[in-house]
Amino acid sequence: QVQLVESGGGLVQPGGSLRLSCTASGRAFSDYAMGWYRQAPGKEREFVAGITWSGDSTYYADSVKGRFTISRVNAKNTVYLQMNSLKPEDTAVYYCNKRDYAKWPWGQGTQVTVSS
Repeated sequence: QVQLVESGGGLVQPGGSLRLSCTASGRAFSDYAMGWYRQAPGKEREFVAGITWSGDSTYYADSVKGRFTISRVNAKNTVYLQMNSLKPEDTAVYYCNKRDYAKWPWGQGTQVTVSS
């Protein structure tokens, strides 16, 4: 069973940057398109960014397009989310998972708080 561990969150001022990491155990990571998701208090979990298994194509929610960049290193079983120009509305717990409808068990996520 694949385990996902997210890290890199924290408290940042509006306009600041953070880089999130997500490492997956197991050998299946490189077979799948991966995505970052987030869940704000009182809201449903939502898609943020996705990347194909090879890393040659990426796609983003309109709310983060131009500010966030997703990338991956299959040799490290790791997917990253570079977040720039952060806004208070980006505050949420961020998770990674594969893009398939059938998800792996969710990790604990990493909290991102954007506040002055």
